[in-house]
Amino acid sequence: MKLDVITLAGGKAGSVDLSDAVFGIDEIRGDILQRMVTWQLAKRRAGTHKILTRAEIDRTKKKSIKQKGSGGARHGARSAPLFVGGAKAMGPVNHSHEFDLPKKVKALGLRHALSAKAKDGAIVVLDEAKSKEIKTKVLAEQFGKLGVSKALVIDAEFDNNFQLSARNLSDVSLLPMAGINVYDIMRSGTLVLTTAAIKAIEARLA
Repeated sequence: MKLDVITLAGGKAGSVDLSDAVFGIDEIRGDILQRMVTWQLAKRRAGTHKILTRAEIDRTKKKSIKQKGSGGARHGARSAPLFVGGAKAMGPVNHSHEFDLPKKVKALGLRHALSAKAKDGAIVVLDEAKSKEIKTKVLAEQFGKLGVSKALVIDAEFDNNFQLSARNLSDVSLLPMAGINVYDIMRSGTLVLTTAAIKAIEARLA
């Protein structure tokens, strides 16, 4: 697959051949993408939801009724789940929601996510993501001329001026190559890749 390489100013800077093994998969597997997104979101969960267990409820341990003869159940503490103010039976406790995925599945998920964007025509290739000065307004106008909206920009290493100029743009997100992931790629409108990012992606996945 061949795509035109453009500059931030809107000019042409040649073309680039994208690897079919990474960007040219025809049959996009939704199940792989779903597994990857579920895996990512599970890792983000804090798992800090918790209730007080019976051992943590500070209530009397004195027997409320006699052991025998009352005709009712035998209780030895007011912290039992049966009583108002007592503990909750089988309530949530701190735990991790993470689960493992094979490395091959993770790599396959990235290939399918990138191929899905390429198939939709939602990939823009920049020669480089650099700005001469820190000007958010100028960068916003440049993206507007390129027709890019809700963009995810991926580069091997971001220029400091470009990074500072883009941080106040609500529709533009920056992602270094080290943090490339399926969830951010799929939720973006346009995927903006620099030529350096493409080389790094293909070296990692091809």
